Amino acid sequence: MSSCSFSVAIVLVTFLAFHFHGSRAQLNSTFYDTTCPNVSYIVQRIVEVAQSKDPRMPASLLRLHFHDCFVNGCDGSVLLDNSTTILSEKDAPPNSNSLRGFEVIDVVKTVVEYLCPGVVSCADILALAAEASVSLAGGPSWAVQLGRRDGTTANFTGANTNLPSPFDPIDVLKAKFAAVGLNDTDLVTLSGAHTIGRARCGAISDRLYNFNGTMMADPALNASYLATLEANCPNGGNETTINNLDLTTPDSFDNSYYINLANSEGLLRSDQELYSVGSNDSFTLTAGIYASNQTAFFESFALSMINMGNIGALTGTDGEIRTNCRLVNAN
Repeated sequence: MSSCSFSVAIVLVTFLAFHFHGSRAQLNSTFYDTTCPNVSYIVQRIVEVAQSKDPRMPASLLRLHFHDCFVNGCDGSVLLDNSTTILSEKDAPPNSNSLRGFEVIDVVKTVVEYLCPGVVSCADILALAAEASVSLAGGPSWAVQLGRRDGTTANFTGANTNLPSPFDPIDVLKAKFAAVGLNDTDLVTLSGAHTIGRARCGAISDRLYNFNGTMMADPALNASYLATLEANCPNGGNETTINNLDLTTPDSFDNSYYINLANSEGLLRSDQELYSVGSNDSFTLTAGIYASNQTAFFESFALSMINMGNIGALTGTDGEIRTNCRLVNAN
């Protein structure tokens, strides 16, 4: 990397550190040091076992944390099942038959409740599982801020409208991130989570065959990549067929996602929208820095994950510590 590129990366990281949002909810990394000191290790080991059985699981657990925080804040509401008082977020179209990993969270909760009953929230387990998933996939580690409590309600409507969608143009994505207190840098950085995981053909069929109602493919797609996607997702074919979000290293957390964007090989519209070939806008410049400097991406990702983990966190006497992550304690 040139000295100029390195200097730009250092400036960006310094900028990110300056704009680190801080904990708006009085969370801290030592919250369970005396009440459940082994909780991080427990989560790490269980996620590691889950990863060994299913390489897709780290991406699924990371996504669970995202989908929790963007709806009602990071309160574990995404884990709640339907009941007489709960309309589950799991059944909202962006989540239905799509979110995975609930059983891993259940295992963690069972073990933690046995060792530290009534102490660790499901919301904190989600945050810890996300960090463990990233680090186990080869990505950065960070000191997870803890002390969240669990919500007692779900928000089906919010899950249907607030979550960033693979079909969203950049202005809509910016608005959805801003609505939860995250800035444009967080948007570019957290989108890098798509360096691991999969997406269904249904999430990209419009890009391939009817982009913006044109009955044509998205012109931003690399021609050879388009041919590959068309072969895997034929027009009118099975929309549940999966595609690697990162076509080069789908199970490794690295900066390949941004390199793919520079090559017009972002799988989702919401991915490629971050990078406009030949553009000097802030999104493209930031993505370009991450493409050339994995360390800058890793450092920024850790900061943005902490920022996201602060969204709407319940603390003190708000909420509860659920005994079962799928049910509020009253049930």
